[in-house]
Amino acid sequence: MTLHQTLRRYAETFPGDPHVVACLAFLEEAERPFDREHVTGHFTGSAWLVSGDGERVLLTHHRKLQRWLQLGGHADGDSDLAAVALREAEEESGLQGLTVEPGIFDVDRHWIPERKHEPGHWHYDVRYIVRAGEHEDFLVSDESLELAWVAIRELAEAHDTDESLRRMARKWLASSA
Repeated sequence: MTLHQTLRRYAETFPGDPHVVACLAFLEEAERPFDREHVTGHFTGSAWLVSGDGERVLLTHHRKLQRWLQLGGHADGDSDLAAVALREAEEESGLQGLTVEPGIFDVDRHWIPERKHEPGHWHYDVRYIVRAGEHEDFLVSDESLELAWVAIRELAEAHDTDESLRRMARKWLASSA
């Protein structure tokens, strides 16, 4: 199934979601939407990396953005964003035996501010559920200042964190109820 098809299916499940509307429009209009060199914006793939018991999510204290976020990164030309999310989760956590679930879990369009020689641009972030395997002992990569397993229930109620993290936490809790 193509990204366009999976985004359309997601849009049917979450009608009126402005993030998916923006992602679909960008996908249809952009010449190279999966390339980092597309200066106005590009697609990224992220992982909602949940623990084996489904109670915690692994977050990164992102080195460049100085914020706690889900794991993920640039597609670098790859239109299979589920594979991108899985690859990024493995690279950023050092965890082995991860599995990605089919279907989109969440989408988000967010602004990345200008940094050094990189102009400000949009990330069209497609997020997938990735499940930890038997081992949950992570390794911190160069992209992170720190990693931490965070209770999803606490994240859903936190007022001092990123709104998209709270949204994903609420979605997770609603789907597992």
